[in-house]
Amino acid sequence: MSQEVAVRNPYTGELDFSFTEPGPATLQRIGERLRGAQPDWAALDIGERAAVLNKFGACLQKHAADITAALVADTGRTQVAAMEVGGLQGFIRRTVQDAPQVLAPGMPRPAQVPLIHGAANRKPYGLVGNISPWNFPIILSFLDTFPALIAGNAVVIKPSEVTPRWTEPLKAAIADCPEIDAVLDIVVGTGKVGAMVTDMVDAIVFTGSVATGRMVAEAAARNFIPANLELGGKDPALVLASADIEYAARTITFSSVQSTGQACQSLERVYVAQEHYERFVELAVGHAESLAINYPDINHGVIGPFIFEQQAYKVKEQLDDAVSKGAKVLCGGEILDHGGLWMRPTVLTGVTHDMLVMQEETFGPVVPIMPFTDVDHAVELANDTQYGLSAAVFAGSDDEGRAVAARINAGAVSINDAALTAMIHEFEHDSFGYSGMGRSRAGASAYTRFTREQSVMTNVESKALLAGELGGG
Repeated sequence: MSQEVAVRNPYTGELDFSFTEPGPATLQRIGERLRGAQPDWAALDIGERAAVLNKFGACLQKHAADITAALVADTGRTQVAAMEVGGLQGFIRRTVQDAPQVLAPGMPRPAQVPLIHGAANRKPYGLVGNISPWNFPIILSFLDTFPALIAGNAVVIKPSEVTPRWTEPLKAAIADCPEIDAVLDIVVGTGKVGAMVTDMVDAIVFTGSVATGRMVAEAAARNFIPANLELGGKDPALVLASADIEYAARTITFSSVQSTGQACQSLERVYVAQEHYERFVELAVGHAESLAINYPDINHGVIGPFIFEQQAYKVKEQLDDAVSKGAKVLCGGEILDHGGLWMRPTVLTGVTHDMLVMQEETFGPVVPIMPFTDVDHAVELANDTQYGLSAAVFAGSDDEGRAVAARINAGAVSINDAALTAMIHEFEHDSFGYSGMGRSRAGASAYTRFTREQSVMTNVESKALLAGELGGG
C-alpha cells in the first residue's frame, strides 16, 4: 500500500515537500521492466555502453540547474550541491575511460597442463540495487551506479527519504536518454522500500549506518546475493612531532567540519604530539572560529545546517557526555535554531576514549583533540575503535608518514592531507572493522565487483585429460 511521506527542509525547518512511496506491486513492475531490458543492454559491447553514458551526461548537463536547485533544498547548502551535480560529469569520464580496459575479456593463456588454455569473461549480475544516504545524495547514488551500468547491469536506486527532492529533475534527465531510461530507475521511500529493493535484486550496494548495513547484509545473505557496504567511520588524524603544525591544524580543522562534518571520511579524532599540543589547539580554535555558518545567507558561509534534524541532537548528546566527563568546549558546541539547526565548528580538549565523542561516529562539525607521548601511543589510540574507514598522518617526510600509516587499521590513509578518498578513486582500499564489507568502490574493483568472473578452459589439442576417457591406453 502506498504511503505519503512529508519531508523537512533542513534550512527552514519546514515540512515543505512530500512524496508517495511505492508499494510492492509498483516495485515489482519496476523490477520486471528493468530485468526485461537488461539483456539487450548487456549485449552491447562496452564501447557502445560508454557512448550511451556520454549521451546521458549531456542530458544531465541539460537539467543541471534544476537538479542543483532541488539538491540545495534537500541539503541546505549551495557550494556542495553544485559540486555534487558538477561531479557527475567527472564520474562519467572516469567510468568510460577506465572500465573498457578493466572489464575486457582476458586473453587465453596456458595452464600448468600445456594442452589446456584458459581465459576469463565478466558477466553482469543482472539487476543491481543501490541504497544511498542523505549526506551526499547524488554523489553516493552515482558513484556506484555508473560502474554497475557500464558493466552491463540494470540499476534501481533507493535514495534516502530525508533528501528526495533531487530525484524528480534527475528522473527527467533519465527520461531524455531512452537507452538509460530502459535500465535505470529511482524509487524514493523509507526503510521498508529499501528492504523490498534488497529482496528484488541480484546484487546490492549500500552506503549508510552500521545498524542498517547489518540488516542489508543479513537480507543479502538470506537471498544469496553479494552485498557491498560502506558504513560509518571514526577517522583519526595523527600529527607527528616532525609535522608542519600550522599546515596540519588548518587542514585537519577544515576536514573535520566541512559539509558540517556530515561525511564518512571527516576526521573525527585528532592526536597531536605532546610538544605541539597547545600550539595546535590554539591554531585549531582560530581556524574553527573563522568558518561561518551559511545563515542568514545560504550563499555565504561554509557550514551548512544539519540535513537530518535528529543528527543535531545526537551530536549534542555526545558533547554533553564529553563535558560531563571532563572535556572542555573551546568554541562552538551549541545548537543554533534558525528554523533549521546549525552548530558552529566545535573544538574539544580534555577528551578521553571513554567518551561517546571519541567512540561513536559524530557526523557533526566537531574537532576533539588529544595529546600523545610517542608514535606507539599514537598508533594505539588510532586503532582503539570499532571502525576502520580512513585516517590521516601528518609527518615531516613521506617515508615517516607511510611507516606510521602501515600500522593503522584503516582502509585508506592520507599522508599530509585529509580525506583524499573523497577525491582520488584510482587506488583500491577495503573497509576495516564495522566500516563496511565487500570489495572496494575505488580502483579496478569499482567495476569488477558488479560482475561475476567466468573461466573458459579450452583443450587446444583435443586429447582428453580424464583417464577414463583415454580408452585405458
